[in-house]
Amino acid sequence: MSCSRRFVGLPMRRAIFYHTQCLRPSTAVLITKTKPTSHSPSTSHLPNPKPHPHPSHRRAYHATTKLLSAPVASPTTPLPPPPPVYTTPTTGFLSLLPASWVPYAELIRLDKPTGSYYLYFPCLFSTLLAAPMATPISSPSSVLGMSLLFLSGAVIMRGAGCTINDLWDRNLDPHVARTRLRPIARRAITPFQGVVFTGAQLLAGLGILLQFPLECFFYATPSLLLVATYPLAKRVTYYPQFVLGLTFSWGAIMGFPALGVDLLANGAALTAAGLLYASNVAWTVLYDMIYAHMDIKDDAKAGIKSIALKHDAETKKVLTGLAVTQVALLAGAGFASGAGPAFFIGSCGGALVTLGVMIQRVNLKSVKDCWWWFVNGCWLTGGVISLGLGADYLVQYVQKDEKAEETV
Repeated sequence: MSCSRRFVGLPMRRAIFYHTQCLRPSTAVLITKTKPTSHSPSTSHLPNPKPHPHPSHRRAYHATTKLLSAPVASPTTPLPPPPPVYTTPTTGFLSLLPASWVPYAELIRLDKPTGSYYLYFPCLFSTLLAAPMATPISSPSSVLGMSLLFLSGAVIMRGAGCTINDLWDRNLDPHVARTRLRPIARRAITPFQGVVFTGAQLLAGLGILLQFPLECFFYATPSLLLVATYPLAKRVTYYPQFVLGLTFSWGAIMGFPALGVDLLANGAALTAAGLLYASNVAWTVLYDMIYAHMDIKDDAKAGIKSIALKHDAETKKVLTGLAVTQVALLAGAGFASGAGPAFFIGSCGGALVTLGVMIQRVNLKSVKDCWWWFVNGCWLTGGVISLGLGADYLVQYVQKDEKAEETV
């Protein structure tokens, strides 16, 4: 009878032991009956083999002992979780779209509009700050019309920026948990389709830009270089957030030419626009530093650089410095433009309070908490700055209107 037939039906450990002895028939084995030991109940029923003094037999003995003592996986041990699988949205706005449109809507983050709001707020700030400086002062209808144009432009250009970013990061996104199911990363959209889609978005953005005064075209064009190169910054520097700030804050300049304020001829307006732009750069770095903490572990593994990685241990100190810088520059812009108390109390004071609360309360170790403050901080800080600027504009508009009536 062969060895393999002889051990059918035996427990695995006993079969391994006897099979080893069968392969070495010359081995002398003394089989003794021993009492089970308390420390190894799983092998207590097996005979206790003693090694033969011959070296080859001793090696066989130790090999058998090693096999018998190796841990055996329990049938109840859970398997590692499978990688995430993409599921088509069943709720929300995206669930209402045709299936073929969904990847493109996800690509431009239509379901996550916070980025569009962050791009829009600098445009709104500059529009409200420039309105009292226009000659004559801009009417509320003009301010509202320009604000709506800026909002539509922000949605489209933010989508174009996301598409360009995902094209650059198509080989990095699969290594980050939060981004590996993005349309290009999961191959729902090919790079070629992404490039064509980017061109379509830029054409749509150009159509909106042409609704503004011609001067806006010349001021807006340089920002395209920043939009295209920002994704490269995270590969070469730990401070890509500053490049993002230069990109997202460009709207802080655009409100002035949109309302007919000549930045090259009006020194006060140029100073106000420059300080407002710098203030928004600081704000962008601040909120994107919180945002970067959501991916800090995956970024470190994938070799993606960020200010959150560089200053992980002192993040809140850096955030505090950025908040103070932002508010100080914002106040400087108000002084340069001749803003009144409503701006300094509402915009500057409100921003200082909301930023302080956010920095104190955000839990940088919690992805959920970082996301909450990233989303809601947009409305808290952006909202109070807008309210202060809007109130100051209305006060000045009413005052100048009354003066105009008195002169008549």
